[in-house]
Amino acid sequence: MDKKVIVALDAMGGDLAPVEVVKGAVDAIKELKVVIKLVGRQEAVNAELAKYEYPKECIQVIHAEEVIGTDEVPTSAIRRKKNSSLVVGLNLVKNGEADAFVSAGSTGALLTGALLIVGRLEGVERPALGTCLPTKTGVTFLLDSGANVDCKAKYLEQFAKMGSVYVENIFGKKQPKVALVNIGAEKEKGNALTKEAYELLEVSEDINFAGNIEPRSIPFGDADVIVCDGFVGNTILKLAEGLSKTLIDIIKEEITAGAYKFAAAMLKTPFKNVKKRFDSDEIGGAPFIGLKSLVVKAHGNSNARAIKNAVRQCVLFTEADIVEKIKDKL
Repeated sequence: MDKKVIVALDAMGGDLAPVEVVKGAVDAIKELKVVIKLVGRQEAVNAELAKYEYPKECIQVIHAEEVIGTDEVPTSAIRRKKNSSLVVGLNLVKNGEADAFVSAGSTGALLTGALLIVGRLEGVERPALGTCLPTKTGVTFLLDSGANVDCKAKYLEQFAKMGSVYVENIFGKKQPKVALVNIGAEKEKGNALTKEAYELLEVSEDINFAGNIEPRSIPFGDADVIVCDGFVGNTILKLAEGLSKTLIDIIKEEITAGAYKFAAAMLKTPFKNVKKRFDSDEIGGAPFIGLKSLVVKAHGNSNARAIKNAVRQCVLFTEADIVEKIKDKL
Protein backbone atom coordinates (compact mmCIF):
# COMPACT_ATOMS: atom_id res chain seq x y z
CA MET A 1 0.00 0.00 0.00
CA ASP A 2 1.28 3.48 -0.91
CA LYS A 3 -0.91 5.16 1.67
CA LYS A 4 0.38 5.15 5.24
CA VAL A 5 -1.67 3.33 7.85
CA ILE A 6 -3.02 5.64 10.55
CA VAL A 7 -2.94 4.24 14.08
CA ALA A 8 -4.55 5.96 17.07
CA LEU A 9 -2.60 5.23 20.24
CA ASP A 10 -3.83 5.69 23.81
CA ALA A 11 -0.99 7.74 25.26
CA MET A 12 -2.38 7.56 28.80
CA GLY A 13 -3.22 3.85 28.97
CA GLY A 14 -1.04 1.39 30.88
CA ASP A 15 1.30 1.33 33.86
CA LEU A 16 4.18 3.01 31.99
CA ALA A 17 2.22 5.70 30.14
CA PRO A 18 2.91 8.17 28.71
CA VAL A 19 6.70 7.62 28.82
CA GLU A 20 6.91 4.18 27.17
CA VAL A 21 3.90 4.74 24.91
CA VAL A 22 5.42 7.87 23.40
CA LYS A 23 8.82 6.20 22.97
CA GLY A 24 7.13 3.23 21.31
CA ALA A 25 5.32 5.59 18.93
CA VAL A 26 8.57 7.31 17.95
CA ASP A 27 10.28 3.95 17.40
CA ALA A 28 7.34 2.76 15.31
CA ILE A 29 7.34 5.66 12.85
CA LYS A 30 11.07 5.18 12.30
CA GLU A 31 10.60 1.53 11.32
CA LEU A 32 7.12 1.36 9.84
CA LYS A 33 5.08 3.07 7.14
CA VAL A 34 2.64 4.60 9.61
CA VAL A 35 1.19 7.82 10.96
CA ILE A 36 0.40 7.81 14.69
CA LYS A 37 -2.19 9.88 16.50
CA LEU A 38 -1.22 10.04 20.17
CA VAL A 39 -4.36 10.56 22.24
CA GLY A 40 -3.97 11.97 25.74
CA ARG A 41 -3.12 14.98 27.85
CA GLN A 42 -1.39 17.24 25.37
CA GLU A 43 1.06 18.84 27.78
CA ALA A 44 2.29 15.51 29.14
CA VAL A 45 2.54 13.92 25.67
CA ASN A 46 4.38 16.89 24.17
CA ALA A 47 6.83 16.87 27.08
CA GLU A 48 7.77 13.28 26.23
CA LEU A 49 7.92 13.92 22.48
CA ALA A 50 10.37 16.77 23.11
CA LYS A 51 12.97 14.18 24.14
CA TYR A 52 13.20 12.75 20.61
CA GLU A 53 14.13 13.67 17.06
CA TYR A 54 11.56 12.33 14.61
CA PRO A 55 9.66 13.32 11.44
CA LYS A 56 7.02 15.64 12.90
CA GLU A 57 4.49 14.93 10.14
CA CYS A 58 4.24 11.30 11.28
CA ILE A 59 2.95 12.00 14.80
CA GLN A 60 -0.08 14.05 15.74
CA VAL A 61 -1.19 14.76 19.30
CA ILE A 62 -4.94 14.65 19.99
CA HIS A 63 -5.85 16.21 23.33
CA ALA A 64 -7.98 14.17 25.74
CA GLU A 65 -8.08 15.37 29.33
CA GLU A 66 -9.59 12.36 31.09
CA VAL A 67 -8.20 8.89 31.80
CA ILE A 68 -10.22 5.73 32.53
CA GLY A 69 -8.70 3.78 35.41
CA THR A 70 -8.54 0.00 35.68
CA ASP A 71 -10.69 0.13 38.82
CA GLU A 72 -13.64 1.84 37.13
CA VAL A 73 -16.82 0.08 35.98
CA PRO A 74 -16.32 -0.18 32.19
CA THR A 75 -19.79 0.71 30.90
CA SER A 76 -20.33 3.70 33.18
CA ALA A 77 -16.75 4.94 32.59
CA ILE A 78 -17.22 4.85 28.82
CA ARG A 79 -20.49 6.79 29.04
CA ARG A 80 -19.29 9.25 31.68
CA LYS A 81 -15.80 10.05 30.43
CA LYS A 82 -16.44 11.14 26.85
CA ASN A 83 -13.18 13.09 26.81
CA SER A 84 -10.99 10.20 27.96
CA SER A 85 -8.05 9.08 25.84
CA LEU A 86 -9.70 5.71 25.33
CA VAL A 87 -13.08 7.03 24.15
CA VAL A 88 -11.55 9.74 21.97
CA GLY A 89 -9.23 7.17 20.36
CA LEU A 90 -12.07 4.76 19.63
CA ASN A 91 -14.09 7.57 18.07
CA LEU A 92 -11.19 8.38 15.75
CA VAL A 93 -11.51 4.84 14.41
CA LYS A 94 -15.29 4.99 14.24
CA ASN A 95 -15.19 8.25 12.27
CA GLY A 96 -12.60 6.96 9.80
CA GLU A 97 -9.83 9.25 11.09
CA ALA A 98 -7.69 6.24 12.06
CA ASP A 99 -7.41 2.68 10.73
CA ALA A 100 -6.82 1.07 14.14
CA PHE A 101 -6.60 1.83 17.85
CA VAL A 102 -4.14 0.51 20.45
CA SER A 103 -4.46 0.82 24.23
CA ALA A 104 -2.64 -0.68 27.21
CA GLY A 105 -5.32 0.67 29.53
CA SER A 106 -8.32 -1.00 31.16
CA THR A 107 -9.20 -4.22 29.33
CA GLY A 108 -12.86 -4.09 30.36
CA ALA A 109 -13.27 -0.46 29.29
CA LEU A 110 -11.49 -1.08 25.98
CA LEU A 111 -13.60 -4.11 25.05
CA THR A 112 -16.82 -2.43 26.15
CA GLY A 113 -15.93 0.78 24.34
CA ALA A 114 -14.94 -1.09 21.20
CA LEU A 115 -18.33 -2.79 21.06
CA LEU A 116 -20.32 0.36 21.83
CA ILE A 117 -18.33 2.79 19.68
CA VAL A 118 -16.61 0.87 16.86
CA GLY A 119 -19.25 -1.86 16.66
CA ARG A 120 -19.41 -5.44 15.42
CA LEU A 121 -19.06 -6.49 11.83
CA GLU A 122 -22.37 -7.50 10.29
CA GLY A 123 -22.86 -11.22 10.83
CA VAL A 124 -20.43 -11.49 13.75
CA GLU A 125 -22.19 -12.85 16.82
CA ARG A 126 -19.40 -11.97 19.28
CA PRO A 127 -15.99 -10.39 18.59
CA ALA A 128 -13.14 -12.32 20.20
CA LEU A 129 -9.84 -11.41 21.79
CA GLY A 130 -7.02 -13.23 20.03
CA THR A 131 -3.68 -14.03 21.63
CA CYS A 132 -0.55 -15.57 20.12
CA LEU A 133 0.86 -18.33 22.32
CA PRO A 134 4.48 -19.43 21.80
CA THR A 135 4.94 -23.06 20.74
CA LYS A 136 7.76 -25.38 19.77
CA THR A 137 7.15 -24.63 16.10
CA GLY A 138 6.28 -20.92 16.31
CA VAL A 139 2.96 -19.58 17.61
CA THR A 140 -0.65 -20.66 17.84
CA PHE A 141 -3.52 -18.18 17.79
CA LEU A 142 -5.95 -18.52 20.71
CA LEU A 143 -9.54 -17.27 20.47
CA ASP A 144 -11.19 -16.33 22.75
CA SER A 145 -8.68 -15.25 25.40
CA GLY A 146 -11.07 -13.34 27.62
CA ALA A 147 -13.71 -11.24 25.86
CA ASN A 148 -16.58 -13.75 26.11
CA VAL A 149 -16.70 -15.74 29.33
CA ASP A 150 -19.90 -17.52 28.29
CA CYS A 151 -20.20 -18.76 24.72
CA LYS A 152 -22.51 -20.64 22.39
CA ALA A 153 -21.25 -23.24 19.94
CA LYS A 154 -21.96 -20.87 17.04
CA TYR A 155 -19.57 -18.32 18.55
CA LEU A 156 -16.75 -20.86 18.61
CA GLU A 157 -17.39 -21.70 14.96
CA GLN A 158 -17.06 -18.02 14.09
CA PHE A 159 -13.91 -17.71 16.21
CA ALA A 160 -12.44 -20.53 14.15
CA LYS A 161 -13.25 -18.77 10.87
CA MET A 162 -11.95 -15.37 12.01
CA GLY A 163 -8.83 -16.94 13.48
CA SER A 164 -8.14 -18.79 10.24
CA VAL A 165 -8.34 -15.54 8.26
CA TYR A 166 -5.98 -13.83 10.70
CA VAL A 167 -3.34 -16.56 10.77
CA GLU A 168 -3.42 -17.11 7.02
CA ASN A 169 -2.92 -13.44 6.22
CA ILE A 170 -0.70 -12.27 9.09
CA PHE A 171 1.52 -15.35 9.45
CA GLY A 172 1.22 -16.64 5.88
CA LYS A 173 -0.01 -20.12 6.81
CA LYS A 174 -2.25 -21.54 4.11
CA GLN A 175 -5.23 -23.51 5.40
CA PRO A 176 -4.21 -23.21 9.06
CA LYS A 177 -5.10 -26.15 11.28
CA VAL A 178 -7.92 -25.36 13.70
CA ALA A 179 -8.45 -27.26 16.95
CA LEU A 180 -11.06 -27.10 19.70
CA VAL A 181 -9.74 -26.97 23.27
CA ASN A 182 -11.11 -29.93 25.20
CA ILE A 183 -10.32 -32.31 28.05
CA GLY A 184 -9.64 -35.15 25.61
CA ALA A 185 -8.86 -35.70 21.95
CA GLU A 186 -11.85 -37.97 21.33
CA LYS A 187 -14.93 -36.47 19.68
CA GLU A 188 -17.29 -37.56 22.45
CA LYS A 189 -15.26 -35.85 25.21
CA GLY A 190 -16.18 -32.57 26.85
CA ASN A 191 -19.27 -30.70 27.99
CA ALA A 192 -22.39 -29.72 26.07
CA LEU A 193 -20.70 -26.64 24.57
CA THR A 194 -17.64 -28.43 23.19
CA LYS A 195 -19.67 -31.36 21.86
CA GLU A 196 -22.01 -29.04 19.97
CA ALA A 197 -19.12 -26.91 18.74
CA TYR A 198 -17.32 -30.01 17.49
CA GLU A 199 -20.34 -30.93 15.36
CA LEU A 200 -20.38 -27.47 13.76
CA LEU A 201 -16.63 -27.30 13.17
CA GLU A 202 -16.50 -30.81 11.74
CA VAL A 203 -18.86 -29.96 8.87
CA SER A 204 -17.62 -26.43 8.20
CA GLU A 205 -16.15 -26.13 4.71
CA ASP A 206 -14.44 -22.81 5.49
CA ILE A 207 -11.86 -24.13 7.94
CA ASN A 208 -9.28 -26.90 8.23
CA PHE A 209 -10.60 -28.55 11.40
CA ALA A 210 -8.18 -30.94 13.11
CA GLY A 211 -10.40 -32.04 16.01
CA ASN A 212 -9.96 -31.57 19.74
CA ILE A 213 -6.74 -30.49 21.40
CA GLU A 214 -5.82 -30.98 25.04
CA PRO A 215 -4.15 -28.00 26.74
CA ARG A 216 -0.96 -30.02 27.30
CA SER A 217 -0.58 -30.37 23.51
CA ILE A 218 -0.86 -26.65 22.75
CA PRO A 219 2.88 -25.90 23.35
CA PHE A 220 3.86 -28.56 20.79
CA GLY A 221 2.34 -26.48 17.98
CA ASP A 222 -0.13 -29.14 16.87
CA ALA A 223 -2.61 -26.46 15.75
CA ASP A 224 -2.34 -22.99 14.24
CA VAL A 225 -5.67 -21.77 15.66
CA ILE A 226 -7.27 -22.96 18.87
CA VAL A 227 -10.79 -21.99 19.94
CA CYS A 228 -12.57 -22.03 23.28
CA ASP A 229 -14.76 -19.80 25.43
CA GLY A 230 -13.15 -16.76 27.06
CA PHE A 231 -13.07 -18.29 30.54
CA VAL A 232 -11.03 -21.29 29.40
CA GLY A 233 -8.90 -19.16 27.07
CA ASN A 234 -7.99 -16.61 29.71
CA THR A 235 -7.10 -19.40 32.14
CA ILE A 236 -4.81 -21.00 29.53
CA LEU A 237 -3.21 -17.63 28.77
CA LYS A 238 -2.48 -16.73 32.38
CA LEU A 239 -1.15 -20.19 33.22
CA ALA A 240 1.13 -20.04 30.16
CA GLU A 241 2.44 -16.59 31.14
CA GLY A 242 3.17 -17.65 34.72
CA LEU A 243 4.66 -21.02 33.78
CA SER A 244 6.99 -19.63 31.10
CA LYS A 245 8.28 -16.93 33.46
CA THR A 246 8.79 -19.46 36.25
CA LEU A 247 10.67 -21.89 34.00
CA ILE A 248 12.95 -19.16 32.69
CA ASP A 249 13.71 -17.95 36.23
CA ILE A 250 14.46 -21.50 37.41
CA ILE A 251 16.76 -22.22 34.46
CA LYS A 252 18.55 -18.91 35.04
CA GLU A 253 19.09 -19.74 38.71
CA GLU A 254 20.43 -23.19 37.88
CA ILE A 255 22.92 -22.19 35.18
CA THR A 256 24.34 -19.30 37.23
CA ALA A 257 24.79 -21.31 40.42
CA GLY A 258 27.99 -22.95 41.68
CA ALA A 259 29.95 -25.02 39.17
CA TYR A 260 27.72 -23.93 36.30
CA LYS A 261 28.85 -20.28 36.40
CA PHE A 262 31.50 -20.88 33.73
CA ALA A 263 28.97 -22.55 31.46
CA ALA A 264 26.53 -19.68 31.97
CA ALA A 265 28.59 -17.35 29.77
CA MET A 266 28.49 -19.88 26.92
CA LEU A 267 24.74 -20.29 27.30
CA LYS A 268 23.93 -16.59 27.39
CA THR A 269 23.02 -16.25 23.70
CA PRO A 270 20.81 -19.35 23.38
CA PHE A 271 19.14 -18.49 26.67
CA LYS A 272 18.33 -14.99 25.38
CA ASN A 273 16.89 -16.55 22.22
CA VAL A 274 14.63 -18.83 24.27
CA LYS A 275 13.48 -15.93 26.43
CA LYS A 276 12.68 -13.90 23.31
CA ARG A 277 10.42 -16.65 21.97
CA PHE A 278 8.37 -16.49 25.15
CA ASP A 279 8.35 -12.70 25.33
CA SER A 280 4.87 -11.22 24.82
CA ASP A 281 6.47 -7.88 23.89
CA GLU A 282 7.45 -9.44 20.56
CA ILE A 283 3.75 -9.66 19.61
CA GLY A 284 2.73 -6.38 21.20
CA GLY A 285 -0.91 -7.02 21.96
CA ALA A 286 -4.09 -8.99 21.44
CA PRO A 287 -6.35 -8.01 18.52
CA PHE A 288 -10.08 -7.73 19.20
CA ILE A 289 -11.33 -9.48 16.07
CA GLY A 290 -14.82 -9.18 14.60
CA LEU A 291 -15.18 -5.40 14.82
CA LYS A 292 -15.66 -2.95 11.95
CA SER A 293 -12.06 -1.79 12.51
CA LEU A 294 -9.08 -3.16 14.42
CA VAL A 295 -8.71 -2.57 18.15
CA VAL A 296 -5.63 -3.97 19.90
CA LYS A 297 -5.29 -4.55 23.64
CA ALA A 298 -1.67 -4.16 24.73
CA HIS A 299 -0.48 -5.55 28.06
CA GLY A 300 -0.90 -3.20 31.02
CA ASN A 301 2.86 -3.02 31.64
CA SER A 302 3.80 -2.66 27.96
CA ASN A 303 7.18 -1.06 27.30
CA ALA A 304 8.18 0.85 24.18
CA ARG A 305 9.04 -2.34 22.27
CA ALA A 306 5.63 -3.84 22.98
CA ILE A 307 3.90 -0.64 21.86
CA LYS A 308 5.95 -0.54 18.66
CA ASN A 309 5.06 -4.15 17.88
CA ALA A 310 1.38 -3.51 18.60
CA VAL A 311 1.52 -0.73 16.01
CA ARG A 312 3.28 -3.13 13.63
CA GLN A 313 0.40 -5.56 14.08
CA CYS A 314 -2.04 -2.79 13.13
CA VAL A 315 -0.09 -2.07 9.96
CA LEU A 316 -0.03 -5.74 8.91
CA PHE A 317 -3.72 -6.16 9.75
CA THR A 318 -4.74 -3.10 7.75
CA GLU A 319 -2.53 -3.81 4.74
CA ALA A 320 -3.86 -7.39 4.61
CA ASP A 321 -7.44 -6.03 4.67
CA ILE A 322 -8.43 -8.52 7.37
CA VAL A 323 -11.80 -6.89 8.08
CA GLU A 324 -13.01 -7.39 4.51
CA LYS A 325 -11.65 -10.93 4.42
CA ILE A 326 -13.54 -11.79 7.62
CA LYS A 327 -16.71 -10.35 6.11
CA ASP A 328 -16.24 -12.57 3.07
CA LYS A 329 -15.52 -15.62 5.25
CA LEU A 330 -18.68 -15.17 7.30
